[in-house]
Amino acid sequence: MKVGVYYNNKDIRVEEKPIPKISEGEILMKTRACGICGTDLLEWYRIKKAPLILGHEATGEIIESRSENYKVGQRIFASHHIPCNKCHYCLNGHHTSCETLHQTNYDPGGFSEYIRLSRMNVEFGIYSLPDGISYDVGSLIEPLACVIRAQNLAKIWERQTLLVIGCGVSGLLNVTLGKIRGLYTIGVDLNEYRLKKAEEFGADLVFKGNKEKILADCVILCSGNPEAIDMAFSSIDKGGVIVFFAVPSPSLQIPFPISNLWRQEITMVTSYGAGPRDLQEALRLIKKIDAESMITHRFPLEKIQEGFSVVEEQKESMKVVIVL
Repeated sequence: MKVGVYYNNKDIRVEEKPIPKISEGEILMKTRACGICGTDLLEWYRIKKAPLILGHEATGEIIESRSENYKVGQRIFASHHIPCNKCHYCLNGHHTSCETLHQTNYDPGGFSEYIRLSRMNVEFGIYSLPDGISYDVGSLIEPLACVIRAQNLAKIWERQTLLVIGCGVSGLLNVTLGKIRGLYTIGVDLNEYRLKKAEEFGADLVFKGNKEKILADCVILCSGNPEAIDMAFSSIDKGGVIVFFAVPSPSLQIPFPISNLWRQEITMVTSYGAGPRDLQEALRLIKKIDAESMITHRFPLEKIQEGFSVVEEQKESMKVVIVL
């Protein structure tokens, strides 16, 4: 089978690899679509593990099943990381901190023609694609679940003000979810194309950069840029919550205005990945958002390098999906 092998952001090669063999309780999925996530391009994080096969937003069709619960021909979305659901972290709602979750994954990765789903994936990480949801759109279930988790951790309420800094795909999903939840949403970006997209997806207000002063009950950082982080500190209202959603480089040191945060009872939270409850909610909500319009580019696996280049350039693009 063909696979997309990551060596670095500018060197993703289409190579051949044997189709995985499945064991009792496992499933073989024919990959139909897999989105490119911004984290796939975090070179400082990925390159130390290269070469590897990335892709964690995969949908597809079961072509071989050794599980009594799933049949050949079923359309599914498969979660790549699976928590144990019984450790201290899982029992306290922190599924994405579970050690088991960080040890599970697709075999070999979403950017491959076929994926072996382990017994644990099959038991806890397979979801039937809802009727009317294409494989392409289904690749947005995982990103949506991540956004759901972030907003749930922030504990924001209806009619509060949500400021989203960075209006890429995760920013658009935050805006869209915020509107569904009855929030007043504001989008900020340096890219005019992305600001227009935020408007199209229902943002009540958009503005470029940090030229305007505004206070929000919740700020979600969908950018790891130091200036974006500074803006978050200056834009959060008393009693508000700042959510670090995007992943900054580990070399970035952030000076916290701790006295101001202390006096104003500001909460800072981080949000990583998605847990089972977040994925279930994403499955319910995927039909309520215009996910199809978020997909601006589709590439076959043979052109995966072009797909990564489009994401890295961050020009007139939103979600880029590899279709197989």
